[in-house]
Amino acid sequence: MRRLLKRHLPDHQTLAANRWLAPFGDTLLHPRLWHLNRHSAAGAVAVGMFCGLIPGPFQMLGAALCCVLFRVNLPLALLTTLYTNPFTIIPLYLLGFSIGEWILGGSVGQFTAPPEWSGNWSGAGLLGWLESLTHWMLGLGRPLALGLIVLAATLSAAGYLVVRVAWRLYLIRAWRRRGTRQP
Repeated sequence: MRRLLKRHLPDHQTLAANRWLAPFGDTLLHPRLWHLNRHSAAGAVAVGMFCGLIPGPFQMLGAALCCVLFRVNLPLALLTTLYTNPFTIIPLYLLGFSIGEWILGGSVGQFTAPPEWSGNWSGAGLLGWLESLTHWMLGLGRPLALGLIVLAATLSAAGYLVVRVAWRLYLIRAWRRRGTRQP
């Protein structure tokens, strides 16, 4: 498993030569951020699963900061954040909203569809639509925020456990194969 991951992930020498990352060399080139074992892989998947639900383009930045903080494998965490994409983000956010609404005790408010775009590209039409979109999003705020945190924590814990168990099963199978080969 380690060989497969190492083959597809960049090594830290490549990043050390990158001129954009050179100012952060001491922090980003810490050996534990690049070492791949069952502990760092499980932690990286947990970080990636949690940070994957961060709204906007800050998922990878959040994952990188958490990797530096927890000293887990950086490339694997960044790769794991990609489970959220344009096809999965809407169902995940709807699930997060449902979880938040359930935790807060039932129906917090009526879930309504977002405001429709009138197709008017004039300044007043665009500003009016953005204002109604903002009000619609603020109405979803508490259940969505709470639900996303709970969902991210659940996915993070599940990812951590799955990697630990899968890695352990792989090692047990390898030990047994090795034991049957020896006389």
